[in-house]
Amino acid sequence: PASKKMVLNELRKDIQQAPAALLAPNGMRMVSLRGLQNAIRDAQKNNLGQLPEEVRFLAGLQRIQYVLVYPEEKDIVLAGPGEGWRVADNGHVVGITTGRPVLQLDHLLTALRTVDAAQEVGITCSIDPTEQGTKQLQALLDRYREANISVNPVAMEPAMKEAFGPQQIRFTGVPETSHFARVMLAADYKMKRIAMKLDRSPVKGLPSYVDMIKGRSVRADVNPRWWLACDYEPLARSEDGLAWEIRGGGVKAMTENEIVQADGSVKQAGTVDPMAQKWADLLTERYDSLSRQDPVFGELRNIMDMCIVAALVRQQDMLETAELDLATLVGADGNSLEVDVWHTPKQVAPQCSFLRTRSGWVITASGGVDVDSWNTAHKSVVDPAVKEARIKGAHPAQQTSFWWN
Repeated sequence: PASKKMVLNELRKDIQQAPAALLAPNGMRMVSLRGLQNAIRDAQKNNLGQLPEEVRFLAGLQRIQYVLVYPEEKDIVLAGPGEGWRVADNGHVVGITTGRPVLQLDHLLTALRTVDAAQEVGITCSIDPTEQGTKQLQALLDRYREANISVNPVAMEPAMKEAFGPQQIRFTGVPETSHFARVMLAADYKMKRIAMKLDRSPVKGLPSYVDMIKGRSVRADVNPRWWLACDYEPLARSEDGLAWEIRGGGVKAMTENEIVQADGSVKQAGTVDPMAQKWADLLTERYDSLSRQDPVFGELRNIMDMCIVAALVRQQDMLETAELDLATLVGADGNSLEVDVWHTPKQVAPQCSFLRTRSGWVITASGGVDVDSWNTAHKSVVDPAVKEARIKGAHPAQQTSFWWN
């Protein structure tokens, strides 16, 4: 549509190309948190608060692989692969050669500022049907069954969706108006649409769940629920605790059956449908490919990485070790940088498929995202090799920028 093209053109005008020094891909790009904060304060003081692109996009970092502490420099450094960026046709800011989404300062600010909430209540997003909607849909199907009327799924779908009604969106741990929350919501929404064959899967070898269960017998009152969760190996650390490596794919799909009760309420069954588990496993295996095709899945992994970093910094008292005050980043001073505010819907139209099987209807509508960052940060193993990353990532002499290769 013309409006989408216009927005894309505006984005490309607004977002400047990376400086020449940042363009080339580099497997170990370092970003100093002290330097990053100084760059933000400099922009607030001398550039009317307008942040340079290299600050907004964290010097083109595409994953956080290492967290390195330098007490002698009073600094903490994040390191990982990085390169220059471009605005893709779908509006995401991605690496110029990899197509992977770059990390965003706005997301890092949210992760740092919600680290306590992440421990206390968890960072989650869910899209779920209401009890009333579930009850209304069940009553509609019961009426047709009692009248012995054959139900045509295609013809009936509009009435079924109307009875089912909108699904509720809920967040915990993060401001619902943050772009961070929108990333979680978008990833959940798109995962569900692929599962229920509402969108064509963009990845070879990842069919819809609907196609996988065609012709099979399933219980009418049991529906699978999927959600995206953290999937990390134990963190690797140096013996002195000054170098840490984040390992693992980052994201996995989880599933569990839900039982729809007579009053429309839903409870966890504590069981797993084998085909739903197979679909979850396929999504996990192909998550990297999916992230390349749709950057929102890569953005979800990026914010999970950032939440791990935030939990690790807090749990290991890294700010105290480095004698580092990050008041502007963590929102502890009067001049702190505000995160962007976005409109987040409270509900969405039903994102589900009504599939008739041999023994009933499959109406899978529930889903979510669960970022359990503190649990990941608690698990680590000593690996002397990680110390080498700290040596490699040390501040260069006369280094003035907040980043370096």
